[in-house]
Amino acid sequence: MLTSNARASRTPYSLHEILNKAAADESRAWLAAWPLLNSGPTPLWTMPDAAERLGLASLHVKDESLRSPLGSFKALGAPIALMRLVKRLWHAHDLDPRALAEGRHAALLAHLTVASATDGNHGKALAAAARSFGCQCVIVLHAHVSEERERAIAKEGARIVRVEGNYDASVAEAARLAHDNGWHVVSDTSYDGYTEIPRDVMQGYGVIAAEVLEQTASTRETPVFTHVVVQGGVGGLAAGVASYLWEWHGARRPRFIVAEPQQADCLYQSAIAGHASRATGSVDSIMAGLACGEASPLAWRVLQPCIDTFMTINDADAVQAMRALAEGGLRDVPVVAGESGAAGYAALSVLMQDSSAATSAELDEHSRVLVINTEGATAPALYRELTGHDPRDVLERQRRAASPT
Repeated sequence: MLTSNARASRTPYSLHEILNKAAADESRAWLAAWPLLNSGPTPLWTMPDAAERLGLASLHVKDESLRSPLGSFKALGAPIALMRLVKRLWHAHDLDPRALAEGRHAALLAHLTVASATDGNHGKALAAAARSFGCQCVIVLHAHVSEERERAIAKEGARIVRVEGNYDASVAEAARLAHDNGWHVVSDTSYDGYTEIPRDVMQGYGVIAAEVLEQTASTRETPVFTHVVVQGGVGGLAAGVASYLWEWHGARRPRFIVAEPQQADCLYQSAIAGHASRATGSVDSIMAGLACGEASPLAWRVLQPCIDTFMTINDADAVQAMRALAEGGLRDVPVVAGESGAAGYAALSVLMQDSSAATSAELDEHSRVLVINTEGATAPALYRELTGHDPRDVLERQRRAASPT
């Protein structure tokens, strides 16, 4: 399904009080000290074979699978939100972000406990950050989170709490536990009375856009990309990336397309309703990181005026995209993309197979498109089952073929 957003604006950026380039750039500088982030920007792969096959002028994939040993873009959001939370709690100490990231204030933070609900990647990143900084972490998992992902989070030192129901049930339980125990929720979704930390998480995601601008030497007046396809979920990633590019390019910004699972269509439904809304489906997609039942109201304040197209894809589309990215091509570097990671590429493929949908999104042979691979094989056994490839083999083929821009 696809809907064009009549509320999308091409005016200069005006939402600085929510998200802004300066705070994202500051987050980037602070995050550089965290040992669990790989040094330098993630690769921006050029995909000429895929572009030709889809009928595009060019296609690039920003590969967040290589952001961190944690395997996803979430390594940008949770640690910076935790860092800013600690600095607010101990504001009189004027704590140095580098010292926090390196664990030099562990004694001070020993009795601090943070909690969050997760579908996997955010919880894993928060647990790793908490252990690095020296505080405690409790992660609430809903019934659809796999045991493989649970083990990966527990390995980072988190205490796991399981609840029945879906992601929204785990969000409610994390909030309840935090309230009852004096903990602090570090969530990537906002709700009534809870916006500061989700804002901090989204500012971390702006790092992706900042790197893309540098990697392409994109000027304010002439965007390198005509279109950016980004995953949905609660909307945090899309808001972080789109706001940064919108602020940089102003009225000349690229067209933004948001993709999410058919059964977790909260942003699609929000676009139709004109306000942050709930999904209409079962919210149990194989795209676990995008299986969210309710849009983040804070993220929606950014998305409503700048996302041009909202669309949904099915699980089979995501699996097909995972396989295509893993296989690469004569000129295309193989990429390890998890189920949610491949969603942007899947959405683009679906659009270009339907001429009316492509026309609606203003995609054609002149389009220069950016998609984001948000995660690698964060559930390796499932990745092997779905793609028929071992992620280590794909990475080895990538290493031999690689020439990142």
